[in-house]
Amino acid sequence: MRRKDREVTDYDAIVGIIEQCDILRIGLADGEYPYIVPLNFAYTVSGTHIDLYVHGAKAGRKYDLMRKNGRCSFEMDIPLRMECITDKKDVTMHYKCVMGTADITFLEGEEKQSAIDGILMARYEQTRDFDYNRSIVAATAVARLSVTSITAMVNSESGGAE
Repeated sequence: MRRKDREVTDYDAIVGIIEQCDILRIGLADGEYPYIVPLNFAYTVSGTHIDLYVHGAKAGRKYDLMRKNGRCSFEMDIPLRMECITDKKDVTMHYKCVMGTADITFLEGEEKQSAIDGILMARYEQTRDFDYNRSIVAATAVARLSVTSITAMVNSESGGAE
């Protein structure tokens, strides 16, 4: 990382940034160009290991690429605000972000249902007790992204992860 002054190394601070993010972007290998997809997500933390959980249709480019390679890169961020620094004639964006790589595993059966109910639906207060259409679970893919590397950066007035 070039800007060591913006690097977040505290594990709890990294998890705190993840908690604040609503969208996860995954990068998948697709020949000459990567394929990037924004997704809703949930996560679990076990010691110093993080798993990210995503869902979607069991068809289409994203699903095919996830099945084909089994690895992805990811990014999530929180834009804070743009700042024009008049005396320095400079402009900067204040933000928090997390980036990394992960191995992809598709879940099936009870493990898949538990991830939907206990992790994905449980992440937000609005969906915790929502009576969703369970008949579409069979046509829904649920993937666990087991984080293999992670970094985080913050650009804020205080310089910390806040």
